[in-house]
Amino acid sequence: MDRFYLLAPALTLAAAFFLAFTVYCALHLAGRPPQVVGVKHNQFFGPFMAGFIVWLIGPFERVLLGRVSPNFITGVSLLLCIGAGVAAGTQHLAVAVWLYVFGGILDILDGRLARLAGQQTKSGALFDSVSDRWGELFVFGGYTWYLHDSPWMLAVIAAIGASQMVSYTRARAEGLGIQLSGGMMQRAERIVLVSGGALLAAWYAADPDSASAATPILGGTMVLCAVTSGATAISRWLSAYRKLAEREAAEAQPVTEPAQMPVRLPAAAMTTSDLHKIRPLEQH
Repeated sequence: MDRFYLLAPALTLAAAFFLAFTVYCALHLAGRPPQVVGVKHNQFFGPFMAGFIVWLIGPFERVLLGRVSPNFITGVSLLLCIGAGVAAGTQHLAVAVWLYVFGGILDILDGRLARLAGQQTKSGALFDSVSDRWGELFVFGGYTWYLHDSPWMLAVIAAIGASQMVSYTRARAEGLGIQLSGGMMQRAERIVLVSGGALLAAWYAADPDSASAATPILGGTMVLCAVTSGATAISRWLSAYRKLAEREAAEAQPVTEPAQMPVRLPAAAMTTSDLHKIRPLEQH
């Protein structure tokens, strides 16, 4: 019973999510799929799951659109991630889970509000991207402190480095004119993976008899995050390198022009100066 009491907020959030997903699936099976616009998805979460998330946050969009600045939503998302890091570092894993999840939802919401309201700006894009990186650093920093007495702390450090390289590789490639958006472990996937592992660890930590299992569960989650994020970063690196090399090779190929053939005028139209120009050609 203590577990259910301590994990009530996180379990309520999970139950509401799965209930909404059941309704969404039922609408599709009934031939009445919800109409959603501007759905962006990645390789791991396909168009179906992306459409579900957009449908789920639709009521919040309609309430906030035109009333709240997208940058304000971004700022709140960053504050929630900071709170998640503090909660994780102070042994409150369940609180860290739902703060991180809500921060991730707001991170989706700010971009959609900017697009729907026609408020997309370069300054807003910079604020959003940098806030995402800071938010992740705070969250992972909290889990680092949670595991600081255990060798699993190294797994969190590896996850931090790998996740930052995923974002850096994309940003660097885009700065060189190469668009990268693939990979199985992007920010949305990291939020789901870390939150799921932390919730499972919180379940075991809530009971003194099983509390010792929380550390390896959370550590194993971080190992998985580090490996998959590292694979994504390396995949993006190689993909961008190949594209740049192909572009450079294409640009380095010399452009050959067709040889210019001498023009011979009819004899009747030739002048004396024309004959002087042609004679050297005829001698060769």
